Amino acid sequence: MKEQTALYLLKPGELMLKGGNRGTFVKILIGNLAAMLRGTGAFITRTEGRLYVNCPLEKQAACEDALSRLAGLSGWARARRSEKTEEALMAAAVDEARICHDGGARSFKVEARRTDKGFPLNSYQICRMAGDKIVNAMPSFKVDVHSPDATINIELREHAYIYGAERRGLRGLPVGVSGRGMLLLSGGIDSPVAGYLMALRGMRIFAVYFHAYPYTPDEARQKVVRLAGILGGYAMGVNLSVVSFTKVEQRIKDAAAPGWSTVLLRMAMMECASSLAYGKRCRCLITGESLGQVASQTIENMTCAESRARLPVLRPLIGLDKESIIRHAVKIGTYETSILPYQDCCAVFSPPHPVIHAAPDEAAALYDSLNLGPLLAEAVSTEAGPSRDTDGLPAGRADFGT
Repeated sequence: MKEQTALYLLKPGELMLKGGNRGTFVKILIGNLAAMLRGTGAFITRTEGRLYVNCPLEKQAACEDALSRLAGLSGWARARRSEKTEEALMAAAVDEARICHDGGARSFKVEARRTDKGFPLNSYQICRMAGDKIVNAMPSFKVDVHSPDATINIELREHAYIYGAERRGLRGLPVGVSGRGMLLLSGGIDSPVAGYLMALRGMRIFAVYFHAYPYTPDEARQKVVRLAGILGGYAMGVNLSVVSFTKVEQRIKDAAAPGWSTVLLRMAMMECASSLAYGKRCRCLITGESLGQVASQTIENMTCAESRARLPVLRPLIGLDKESIIRHAVKIGTYETSILPYQDCCAVFSPPHPVIHAAPDEAAALYDSLNLGPLLAEAVSTEAGPSRDTDGLPAGRADFGT
């Protein structure tokens, strides 16, 4: 009988180690998956340690795309289900092996997992019998238990499940289990990757972009909106706020001591982002800083910037080099957008000879002398973007000044 649907076997990742909280984590994972599969006609079932998705054959591509972007899975595979009889099990194993062989594999091994201890064969016997059947059916398909081209997996649960090519999942935790974070999102390579990595730790991502029109063109804003959309494909959507920062930057440019504009601008951004974070019920700020990568990212300058943050500042890229960050950006699809030639406000207002090792006391005195409080409050009032506040944390914005 011809298949009517495609069956996928899903392996939840580290959330299965969460003890008493496991049920909550799995529930959120299933909810995220259901949201990503909306409109495909797919349905999800759950057993101990596994999830399954059945989707219409014509929706396989959409289903696989969703699974490839779902945080919280260690792996997944297109599978076939058979009755738990030796004859049905071996026939299914041979069929799966034939697909692998036709796809170019020249060696294989069989792995079996038997959670149903009532089945008459143990795992070793299942592997041995299936291997014999496969070799008899395809003599050119060689056994290699150390480094095979393909692995035929057999799992005996409430049914027998057989699958070959297994896809590696994103791993991590389901988005939504770790609270909310406010990402300082620029148009560069680093900050979208920082948001992605925090989404993989279960954090729901809110983002703020500081726009300085006409010093930065509207294309720069559109670029960031596009980056937020790409990031949202992994983070269950990104709530993006666009803040007009022109007056703040102009004040810093006109009044700042030579070389200090970058440090003072970062301090202002941290203060403004903190206020927005309170309003969105976020528990932290997230930046794309990597230690020593540029002048603003020395430990001294980051210390000065963080002094104006009212929440913890998370820096998931802090120990990564640029090549590693670029690899992540290419993987998630943000790189080509990030390198479009539209500069953000930090680049436009960067001094030719920036301060590298800012002293916190001096930075604080210079910052206070700018009297940015009213301008930051005005900037926050320009915020554009939707808001979702649903986790029960107290709302409100921090006051500016002092």
